[in-house]
Amino acid sequence: MTTLFAAARACLDSQSVDAKLESTRRAVSQWRARSIGLGTDAAPESMPMPGRPARPQLVHGSKVPRRGVHTPHGRAALVHAIAHIEFNAINLAWDAVYRFRDLPRAYYDDWVGVAEQEAQHFMLLHARLAELGHDYGDFPAHNGLWEMACKTEHDVLVRMALVPRVLEARGLDVTPSMIERLQSVGDQGTVSILRIILRDEIGHVAVGSRWFRYLCEQRGIDSDSTFHSLLQNYMAGRIKGPLHDSARLQAGFSVGEMAELRRQAGIERD
Repeated sequence: MTTLFAAARACLDSQSVDAKLESTRRAVSQWRARSIGLGTDAAPESMPMPGRPARPQLVHGSKVPRRGVHTPHGRAALVHAIAHIEFNAINLAWDAVYRFRDLPRAYYDDWVGVAEQEAQHFMLLHARLAELGHDYGDFPAHNGLWEMACKTEHDVLVRMALVPRVLEARGLDVTPSMIERLQSVGDQGTVSILRIILRDEIGHVAVGSRWFRYLCEQRGIDSDSTFHSLLQNYMAGRIKGPLHDSARLQAGFSVGEMAELRRQAGIERD
């Protein structure tokens, strides 16, 4: 019998969109049916880049095309950018499974569930792109999410603090304004998808919060001060507003953590 770690690695290695989605569907089904277990696989390998299709072309973030909502092309570029984030998020969820061992079964239940939902989000956006006359890969994209995965592969606590609770949590902050902009031009198709993603992403960030606090407790360290220190060490100068306080609080941020995020973003509390 294969193991969850082997199944997660197979998902990470899958290169085409169809293969990534199918390997994810299969791994989720096998894990839920208890036909695969945790096992004692060999230690995880460093992965500079997971399997991905030849397109989109990866460029520096400053070279990603502008994504205005007032033209069909601009809306397609916006949907493509979000689809790219969700495709990366599938890999990030499986890497959280594959890379970090000897954690409670509930940890793996959580991240398998996240992988499943990220794949669903990508499929919704992929279909919307087709409705807009485009395909995934038609626009260049950046690799910032996976770069942070590589920087945090040494410690599950650091990963939980910075990938779901900083980079992915950014979606909680910016999605409401994207929804407003798209509503202003009557793009209800994309709006309905973004509302689903925002709802689910609160839960995904909450998974990061739950396991970050668990790991802090296991190591006998204070979670607020540890989060502040990690922000300083890894994200100094990179925290930006706006901050969606209510969504972040739902996702498990403490009042102290929100105060530190506002401080780093240069946001005065009303």
